[in-house]
Amino acid sequence: MTQAALSHAVSSFDLFLDRLKTELFSHPVITDNRYCTWFAGAAPSKDDVVDFTRQFSVFSNQFLIAQTQRVINAANVEEMRAAKEILANELGVVFRARQSDTQSASGDDVDPDIVGIEGTVDGGTFRFRAAHYEWLLHFAAPLGLGFGDLGRRSVGTPATLAFCDELIRLYGSDDFSVSAGAGFAVENWAAAGFWKQLIAGLESFNTSSGLDLNLGFFRWHDKIEDQHAAHTMAELKDLYFGPLDFDEESFIDAGRQMLDGVQVFWNGLDETRKLRRLS
Repeated sequence: MTQAALSHAVSSFDLFLDRLKTELFSHPVITDNRYCTWFAGAAPSKDDVVDFTRQFSVFSNQFLIAQTQRVINAANVEEMRAAKEILANELGVVFRARQSDTQSASGDDVDPDIVGIEGTVDGGTFRFRAAHYEWLLHFAAPLGLGFGDLGRRSVGTPATLAFCDELIRLYGSDDFSVSAGAGFAVENWAAAGFWKQLIAGLESFNTSSGLDLNLGFFRWHDKIEDQHAAHTMAELKDLYFGPLDFDEESFIDAGRQMLDGVQVFWNGLDETRKLRRLS
């Protein structure tokens, strides 16, 4: 690439970043998630936490379908392996530290407050109890929620199912630019702080209820999203300047649709909790 071509590419990327700030990062589910703001600032009731747990469990389980589609529809071997890392870890393969990593992740550790957030599943150890969904089941048990009460589409509200279907359609798309845009949007939503807001609300609930819910599932995801946020820009550059056919319009449009889907989920929870207070 000539110096002039390189300069033009960098200028185009800078303009692309400006579009992302205007068209994606300003989305209200990132800047003004009202449900999560309320959840963090108040001590939610047991009914609030039960409702949240049910709907979040549906999203957590349906995400496995979207992630499997991301593996199947990967554009190349590298993308497929990156998708498999996430899927296998979700299912219970503990990250094994790479030689260059200072952090170790023992296959015997299944507590989310102990299990590492870095490394690779390649050569890692599978543990049933290290599956993220099992962490969520453990969290839900003191609320009186069992396996049959969680995770199934029959438990989901129309808003929750609409979000899950958009996740499968966009994040798991066979169009590289669409799946990349949806994935980028999801990463930036997840890194915007909603995990911290959920933890704050659940800590308040633990104090007020005395139930002492295990928050490891939420703390683990908060830690890994902090790590992902630091890598987001480098990953975006790799996408933009990489060998695959990158379509800016498809990327941004998919990202916006994905964030709209995320907002439907949180708005559904917000409407339910408001109706509960009116009844």
